[in-house]
Amino acid sequence: MPSRISRRANKMSSLVVNDGTDIGFSSSGLPLGQSSSMMDSQLHSLDMLSNTSESEMPRLSSEDFGSKSGNEGNSGGDEQDVNNKSLKRKRYHRHTQHQIQELEAYFKECPHPDDKQRKELSRELGLEPLQIKFWFQNKRTQMKTKNERSENSQLRAENEKLRAENLRFREALGNVSCPNCGGQQPPIGEMSYDEHHLRLENTRLREEIERISNIASKYVGKPFSNHNNGYSPSLDLRVPAFSPPQSVNGDAYGDGEDIIISSIIGPTDAEKPFIIELAVAAMEEFVQMAHMQEPLWFPSIENGTSLLNEEEYFRIFPRGIGPKPDGFKTEASRETAVVIMNHVNLVEILMDVNHWSSMFSGVVSRASTIDVLSTGVAGNFNGALQVILAEIQVPSPQVPTRECYFARYCKHRVDGTWAVVDVSLDHLRAIPSARCRRRPSGCLIQEMPNGYSKVTWVEHIEVDDSAVHDIYKPLVSSGLAFGAKRWIATLDRQCERLASAMATNFPTNDLSNMVLTNQDSRKSMLKLAERMVNSFCSGVSATAGNQWTTLSGSGTDDNVRVMTRKSVDDPGRPPGIVLSAATSFWLPISPKRVFDFLRDENTRSEWDILSNGGIVQEMAHIANGRETGNCVSLLRVNSSNSSQSNMLILQESSTDPTNSYVIYAPVDIAAMNIVLGGGDPDFVALLPSGFAILPDGPPGNSRVGCGGSLLTVAFQILVDSIPTAKLSLGSVATVNNLIACTVDRIKAALLSESTPS
Repeated sequence: MPSRISRRANKMSSLVVNDGTDIGFSSSGLPLGQSSSMMDSQLHSLDMLSNTSESEMPRLSSEDFGSKSGNEGNSGGDEQDVNNKSLKRKRYHRHTQHQIQELEAYFKECPHPDDKQRKELSRELGLEPLQIKFWFQNKRTQMKTKNERSENSQLRAENEKLRAENLRFREALGNVSCPNCGGQQPPIGEMSYDEHHLRLENTRLREEIERISNIASKYVGKPFSNHNNGYSPSLDLRVPAFSPPQSVNGDAYGDGEDIIISSIIGPTDAEKPFIIELAVAAMEEFVQMAHMQEPLWFPSIENGTSLLNEEEYFRIFPRGIGPKPDGFKTEASRETAVVIMNHVNLVEILMDVNHWSSMFSGVVSRASTIDVLSTGVAGNFNGALQVILAEIQVPSPQVPTRECYFARYCKHRVDGTWAVVDVSLDHLRAIPSARCRRRPSGCLIQEMPNGYSKVTWVEHIEVDDSAVHDIYKPLVSSGLAFGAKRWIATLDRQCERLASAMATNFPTNDLSNMVLTNQDSRKSMLKLAERMVNSFCSGVSATAGNQWTTLSGSGTDDNVRVMTRKSVDDPGRPPGIVLSAATSFWLPISPKRVFDFLRDENTRSEWDILSNGGIVQEMAHIANGRETGNCVSLLRVNSSNSSQSNMLILQESSTDPTNSYVIYAPVDIAAMNIVLGGGDPDFVALLPSGFAILPDGPPGNSRVGCGGSLLTVAFQILVDSIPTAKLSLGSVATVNNLIACTVDRIKAALLSESTPS
C-alpha cells in the first residue's frame, strides 16, 4: 500500500520550465542550432517528498509548489488569493502528446534509464533531465500501483469465494447429526469454529514466511538457523496455482508469430520468492558444472572447446528446471581464457545491462533490466539479483535472434572467486513464441596477478533453431554461433580494446601524429568508432526491432532484406528516411582471407562503389588489439569527383577465432575535425555500413579444405532528408542494385585468385 507521504505526493507537483534548442543536421551531417519553443511539464516529485521529513514539508510546499506572496495581513487578501490561485493554475502544464508517446515507448524498453539515457531523452524531447527522471519515477509508481490494485482485486474475489464456501460448509455441518453427540458440534477447547481455522491458517502462513526467510538468508550469504539444516535447494520448483500476468502488449512483429519481449512486465511480489530460490539453486548447479571434468564434459575434436555429456548431466542433476521441450535441441559448451581486465571491473560490466550489451554488441542485439530484486551487500554486487530481457544474435538477417527472459545472480564465493549465473524464468512468465531457454549459464571469474582475470564460461541452452537459414545451420548446430567459445572470444577482444583505449604510450606513424595530436583526440575517435560498431550490430540481425522485408530478383544467391527507419531528432543519425539493406552468402574462401581483403585500403576500390575508383589513403591508425587487423582507421578518398574529394571514412576492423567485422561510415570532414580536437563525438551523424564474416562451420566439417566463409553485407543509406516523405520504389531499386553490385565485385575479386591463403 502506498505510504501517507506518497499519497500526499500524488496531489503535489513542481514545474521546471526550460528553454533550449533542437539539434538538427545539415545534409553533410553537421549539427545545426535551430531554436524551438520548449514545452512546460507537470512533474510529481515523489522521490523528493518521500525523502523529506515532516518538518521540511511546509518549506517545500511554499518554495517549490507556489504559495502566497507579500504581506499575509494585507486588507486586499481576497484579491491576492485570486491572483495567487491564478498563478498556481498557470504553473500546472502537461506534456505534449508526442512527448508522452515517446516516453511511454522508451519506458517499455528501459524502465530505469541512467543519467546518460535521461540526458539523451531530454535533448530529443526538449525536457530537462530532472523532468525525465521524475516522469519515469511517476510511471514506475503508477505501474506498481496498478499491479497492486489488480492483485488486491484478485485477492478480494478469492477471499469472498472462501467466505462463501466456508459458510456453505458450516450450514452443511449444521444439518448433519452425529450418532455419538446427537448432532452437536464438538467443542474445540474454548475457541469458536472460525477462530480455530484462523489459527490454523496463521500457523501455515508463519511456516511459509519462515521457509522464504531461510531461502533469502542463504541467498545473501548468511548462515541457516538450526531448524533448517535439512533444507536442500532445487531447481525443481513447484509454482503455486496463481495466474501470472501476461504481456501487457500483444502486438506482433515480423511474421506475426513472435511477441515483442520488451512488453513483458516485471515479476510480481508473489513470484519473487521463487526467483530467489531458483537463482540460489542455479548458482550451485553452475559452479559444479564449471569445475567438473569428464564424464560430464568431453573435449570437442572439431572446435577444441568442451562439450556437455547430456546423459551424464541429467544423471547428476535429475530435477533441474524440467524436461527439454519438444522440438528443442541442446547446445552446451564450456571455455576458459585469461583476459586483460580486473575481476572487479568485469563483474561490474556483467551486472550493468547497458555496459554488458555494449561490451558484447556483436552477440547481444538489445537488453534491458526489468527488475532489480537485490543490489548486493557490503557495497558490491555480492548477492545482486536482477531480472533481464535480452536478445542474443548472429550478425545476419538469416538467423533469428534468441529471446531470453532470465534472472542474473552474482555471488562472491568463499574461495575468492566471483560467479555470475543466468537462468530462464519461462516457468514463471511464459512467452508463447519463445524459441530459447537458458539452463544455468554464466561465468566464473578468478583474480590473477597484474590485473588479469581467469574466466570460465558455460553456455547451456535449449533452443528451436528450425527457422535458421540452411547456410547457417552447420555453424549454429556446432555451437560456434552462440556457444561459450564466441562469448569468451568476444570478451577477450573487447578487453584488449578497452586496454588500448586507456593506454598512454602507443605507436603511431608520422601521418597519425599529425592527425591525432593528443590523448583526447584519440579517445574521441575511439568513442565514435564504438558507437558506429554498436549501431551496425544492432541493425544487421533479425531482431524484434528490425522488421525486414525480402526483395526478390536481386541477382544474388540469397534474398536481400530491406527495412526503413525514420530518423527524427536523433543526434547520432542524419534526419530523414534511412534505408537499410543486408544479405548473407557463402564463399569458398577462408574467413581470414576475406577479412584481409575487405579491410585493406589498397584493395578497397575493387569492391567499394561509393569511392568511385578513387585512391584511398589512411590518415590515422589506432591499434586496439594484438591481432594486426584489430584497429580503428581514418581514411581519405582522393577522387576525381569534386563532390567526393573531401570525404572521410571512419573504419573499424576486428577479428577473433569466431567472427570478424569490417565496419565503416562516411564522415563529414568538418564534423571529424571536431572529434579530432577532442570534442563530443555523440553529435556526429553516422550511417554505418560494413561486413560480418563468420566461418561456415567447424573446421572438420567445412565445405572446402581451408574452411569457407559466411559473409553478411549491410548498407545504411539516407534516401530522403524529410522524415515524413514516402519511400519511392526508385530508392529501393538503387539500394538493391548497390548491394547486388558490391556482392558481385567481392566474388569476382576473391574467386579469381588461384591460390587462396
